Amino acid sequence: MRGIILNFRLSNHNKNWNQVIVKVEGIENKKEASKLIGKKVTLKVGNKVKIGKIIRPFGNKGKLLVRFRSGLNGEALLKEVEIS
Repeated sequence: MRGIILNFRLSNHNKNWNQVIVKVEGIENKKEASKLIGKKVTLKVGNKVKIGKIIRPFGNKGKLLVRFRSGLNGEALLKEVEIS
């Protein structure tokens, strides 16, 4: 499955650079998104591969919250990720 990184997880005071919001193709609601919890997400940045994990749904329209092992930079926004 493929997805797109939409944004980092933000709040009024904190920015979590290792947590991102991902929209997956074909997932339209929270119930479908809940089935993907625990799956691995891979992001290819140049020669490096960043690995993350889906931790929970985000909102009611099928978006997912993904936690990566290390922080990402701003170039990761709108990049494609692979979910396995």
